[in-house]
Amino acid sequence: SSSSSLTPFPSSSSSSSPQQQRRRASTNNNNNMLLFSTNKKAVFLLGIVCAVLISALVKQNNFIFDVMDANHQYDRNDLYRDAPQPLEEIRKPKKTPVVTTKQNMQDFLEQRQKRRKALLEESSSKTKNKKPKKRHYKPLNIILFYADDWRFDTLGAAGNAVVKTPVLDRMAAEGVRFTENCVTTSICWISRATLYTGMYLARHKFEMLGAGRTVDGQPMGWEPLKNETIYALLKHHAGYHVGHAGKLGLWTDIDNHKNMDYFVNEDTWHYQEINGKLWHITEKNTHDAMNFLRARPRTKPFFLNVGYFATHAVDNNPLQYQPQNTSMSMYANDTIPIPLTADAYGKMP
Repeated sequence: SSSSSLTPFPSSSSSSSPQQQRRRASTNNNNNMLLFSTNKKAVFLLGIVCAVLISALVKQNNFIFDVMDANHQYDRNDLYRDAPQPLEEIRKPKKTPVVTTKQNMQDFLEQRQKRRKALLEESSSKTKNKKPKKRHYKPLNIILFYADDWRFDTLGAAGNAVVKTPVLDRMAAEGVRFTENCVTTSICWISRATLYTGMYLARHKFEMLGAGRTVDGQPMGWEPLKNETIYALLKHHAGYHVGHAGKLGLWTDIDNHKNMDYFVNEDTWHYQEINGKLWHITEKNTHDAMNFLRARPRTKPFFLNVGYFATHAVDNNPLQYQPQNTSMSMYANDTIPIPLTADAYGKMP
């Protein structure tokens, strides 16, 4: 059969005598020793060749090796910083010396230090006779629109679906709207005292409108220094022409006429007849602000705080909910929803 025609190779145990097997094993051992000896010689020769090639490469490229003594360690990259460019110039021994001893290293560093000193002296001599240019910064004119007693989203730009504030929306679109701004004490006169002084309630202590805090039954009034309010500092220390129009909101004097060049205080009403004309408080606040801007000196920077009052409540006065005449048309077809908390005050114990 086909399987009987395929005979395996004879094994050494079946075809060789014991003497032949010992002779073959001895020959294999001798061959292994010869091969091992030959490999050692080849590796040795290869190592010599590699050493020669590396030595030639080092000599050809003029590598600078790090040199270390007992007190100093020098960085190879630091030595290459002053090497001339391009690469062909680096390889020239005259311009990039090989540092092989401590003395060579010291000479190299001294030469580099001299070059740096010469460059610094040259640069200093060029700029010594040049007078520094004086920069004149023109102070900013500042108008601060300040209103209180309205919720954070009572603004068209904040997504309010009822209140329409196109002018403020435009200012928000063209400027920056700070959405994380907040007050620590949401009471009108306390927030205003904080604005005018830069202090928290815990420091300015103006707890009650017109009276401040009470100590041993005695109202303390306005306790912060009157010459350190925002008005006084800008007028007397920064050279600003300072004005206020609208609600000051303190019901006490902070040297208004001494610390302000222009002062008109209007609040506590929404509609009022003045000189035969019916004014909305917003129209009056704006009118007073424009008077300041028209009359201000053009030779000084100015600061104007416009304290719009209309967002503040006037209890039991139905006119407080009416917009000014120029804005009435924007609400002609609107129905103003009644707040869910409209009667919350009446339900309080």
